[in-house]
Amino acid sequence: MPVECQEPPPPPLRPHRVVALVAPDQELYPVTSASAVFGYHGPDIPQHYSFRLCAERPGSLPTTLGVPIQVDDGLEALGDADTVLIAGWTIAPSPAVLHAVSRAHARGARIIAVCAGIFIPAALGLLDGRRASVHWELSGELAARHPRVVLDDTVIYVDHGDVATAGASAATIDLCLHQVLQQHGAAHAMRIGRQLAAGPHREGCQRQYPPLPTAGPMPDSLAPLLEWLLGRLPDQITVEDMAAFSGVSARTLSRQFAAQLGVPPARWLLERRLAATRALLEETDLPVETIATRVGLSSAVNLRRRFHTALRTTLPPTAAPSADVSARGTWPARRISTCIRPFSGE
Repeated sequence: MPVECQEPPPPPLRPHRVVALVAPDQELYPVTSASAVFGYHGPDIPQHYSFRLCAERPGSLPTTLGVPIQVDDGLEALGDADTVLIAGWTIAPSPAVLHAVSRAHARGARIIAVCAGIFIPAALGLLDGRRASVHWELSGELAARHPRVVLDDTVIYVDHGDVATAGASAATIDLCLHQVLQQHGAAHAMRIGRQLAAGPHREGCQRQYPPLPTAGPMPDSLAPLLEWLLGRLPDQITVEDMAAFSGVSARTLSRQFAAQLGVPPARWLLERRLAATRALLEETDLPVETIATRVGLSSAVNLRRRFHTALRTTLPPTAAPSADVSARGTWPARRISTCIRPFSGE
């Protein structure tokens, strides 16, 4: 009788190789965030990725944490990388780094640039004529050096497939989970995110949240007035009131503010009120109506309008009964990181 020939089982799929290119004085947060997404998650979650580090000069590298990391691989590790993660960098990458990243991209590797890491694909021309997420603090320098890049300092990441950019270190997990979602589906990405206790996945179109300006250094000539204003935020104060306190005319006071602080008096006061609003949202459970009164914006309606105009974000409803954002889609009023929703144009 004929003997049945059993076909050998297919060989296991090779893990997708992620190589993080690091540099001296490396910030560790984006590196550890990427390794948390692409690393080992235990026997119950399929291992689709491998993760390793490389550097232009391997060895012991200093970090911003104050302790060094040991990197054993050099730039040759990019030769077989499927994804190259550039987790921050200096503004002027060396020719060797540019050459290695360019070769990796040319053979099909995906480039992920986080925060200042964007200077490498920008220097290679990979972002010319393309939109890129850039940290708002870097946008001026990047625009000056690489004017052909279409900068967006509002969204948390932009993905073109072959090149993806994340404006801030905190968006590393979002962008890495986005890659997992694209390659292995939402269910697998959710399992990893749940294991990491990460928040609900944020899409790239969500807005960065630059901080409101603080009081900063006070010019000597204006210091008494500015301190007086900071102590009276709940009060309704006009420019004429400020001028009377300073013993000058309203026009003279406006000229002093413009020359020394770069903004009109009313604008400076509004920025202080919005900064105080943010602090109260972060640190207290006060309802929006109460906060509006405390910072001198009179009503929740006015506070929402001012906040929206300044930051293009919306505040939650005055009553936010649940702290379970993922379950009900409501927004707790306790912390600004959860209670300020990304502006969606409504």
